[in-house]
Amino acid sequence: MDCLTPNQRHKAMKANKGKDTKIELLLRKALWQYGIRYRKNYKKIPGIPDIAITKYKIAIFCDGEFWHGKNFSEKVFESNAKYWNNKIKRNKEHDLDITITLRDMDWIVFRFWESDITKRLDICVKEVLDTIELKKKQKHI
Repeated sequence: MDCLTPNQRHKAMKANKGKDTKIELLLRKALWQYGIRYRKNYKKIPGIPDIAITKYKIAIFCDGEFWHGKNFSEKVFESNAKYWNNKIKRNKEHDLDITITLRDMDWIVFRFWESDITKRLDICVKEVLDTIELKKKQKHI
């Protein structure tokens, strides 16, 4: 069973932020240090990416493991399992739909897991920088 009362659970879930999360701030700060300019929570394209580098059409999503279903098949919910299984499944399907839509619009889409940003920030940044370099070279051809 859930160790929190319904009211406590409601407060805990309501406290989850949708933007300016710790992982977003970490990645944005690292990109900024490399001189990468971006838009945050860019509403002009589907999915409202956490970071959009519009000059190179790069959309970056910083995905939390729970909400976006990392290792979802291994997850066992003790409380309200049917609801959570459906919720996470819908989130994963939505993420895939947004990724496909943006790629069809010629955007490059990155989806970084929370643990990758916190433990391997340098690799995440390098992937973005490498993609920008590739885009720059393509423009000059």
